Amino acid sequence: MNKQFESVQNVARPDVPPQKNNPKKYLKLITIVSTFGGLLFGYDTGVINGALPYMARPDQLNLNAFTEGLVASSLLLGAAFGAVFSGRLSDHKGRKKVILYLAFVFLITTLGCTFAPNAELMIFFRFLLGLAVGGASVTVPTFLAEVSPVELRGRMVTQNELMIVTGQLLAYTSNALIANLSGGSTHIWRYMLVMATLPAIVLWIGMFFVPESPRCYASKGKLKSALKVLQKIRHINHAKLELVSIKKSIHTEQKINKASFRDLGTPWVRRIVFLGIGIAVLQQATGVNSIMYYGTHILQNAGFQMDVALVGNIANGLISVIAVIFGIWLLGKVNHRPLLMVGLIGTSSALLLISIFSQTLQGSPVLPFLVLSMTVMFLAFQQGAIAPVTWLMLSEIFPQRLRGFGMGVTVFCLWITNFLISLLFPVMLDWIGLSRTFFVFFVFGIAGLIFVKFLLPETKGKSLEELELYFRNKEHSKQKTVKISEGD
Repeated sequence: MNKQFESVQNVARPDVPPQKNNPKKYLKLITIVSTFGGLLFGYDTGVINGALPYMARPDQLNLNAFTEGLVASSLLLGAAFGAVFSGRLSDHKGRKKVILYLAFVFLITTLGCTFAPNAELMIFFRFLLGLAVGGASVTVPTFLAEVSPVELRGRMVTQNELMIVTGQLLAYTSNALIANLSGGSTHIWRYMLVMATLPAIVLWIGMFFVPESPRCYASKGKLKSALKVLQKIRHINHAKLELVSIKKSIHTEQKINKASFRDLGTPWVRRIVFLGIGIAVLQQATGVNSIMYYGTHILQNAGFQMDVALVGNIANGLISVIAVIFGIWLLGKVNHRPLLMVGLIGTSSALLLISIFSQTLQGSPVLPFLVLSMTVMFLAFQQGAIAPVTWLMLSEIFPQRLRGFGMGVTVFCLWITNFLISLLFPVMLDWIGLSRTFFVFFVFGIAGLIFVKFLLPETKGKSLEELELYFRNKEHSKQKTVKISEGD
């Protein structure tokens, strides 16, 4: 056993005061406060939906189709790098401290975006804001997983996903309210953006009342501090036992030889990583974030007036929240692979119908209502089936030795795909129109369906060890088949 660890018996001395906190109440406080990081993630990615058309005006930032894409997508490029580097930073500094840093970055960069005098500074501050968004996307779920008891872990971690879509709904709602109550102000978009400072302040202040992860303390040999935290968030009898379990887990992980890019030379490892990348890219290639970031623009293009488009876009946020709640419940009831396929069939159908309606009913007063109903249908399948299954399958397919490396690569690819689609969507809309743009996403959806049908295994009910054995055996049987055919 690592020498840095004291014995648990010495730490759990009788002079430790009896527990006064109610563990359930304290865990609720921790969940509410920390998931404000998810709320900020959602708000900052969703607010651009309504703010962009106003900031694009000639008397504001004077954006064309390409610079609109840069303003929207620069946050996502920053998020890709924030997601990659925040994990290692939180290992070194601690989860709580990194979330505090992120809250400060959220606050400062939001103010930078709000007062940006030109497109160049807006893109710069949106990129920095993306570092915080990407950091929150990794650090907050990790923190929640480490403070939650086993029986509540799934519920607490998925609260962050719920807060992300809630943040997007809040963004769409506040955008509509500000636009309709502004009285024609030329700086409407600045009011929309600055609203994000409020949850950033709540997160920053709230984190001072939240403990550090006990696992983080234990990994640094601070077992007294780890036990004190556990005694606040667990029943007394469970706290000591869990500390022993954490010690064993950390000791086991220290002996694991972690994977790196060199391991991609092993066929079965390469196959798992490429499957992970495929799942991540698939989730984005359906075009979900073209609707989440440009929903108002799409509805305007279909025929709604700006103020009506902003109100109509609230339906997209509302269905996302409802679908995520339903999807979280559904995950425990059905197999993951069929659920993913049903989601892809639903989203692809919605994309095809948007393409057909936009082509055949152009100029019709009914078109914007049909497009809105199809975006709502799309998000119901996306947020209720594809999104929850994506993150769950990514957490399931990587064996212990590959998890850090595999998740890092796949999440980076997910953010980069998100960035590219968000950058190119307004350009495509301007170049080939609404109908052809959504037909391209429909083709991606069909390609995703083929990928899931023929390449992706079922993961529900299988342990990490069973999945590793499946991939090893699959590769072995392929090699055996090749040798037999060569012998023929």
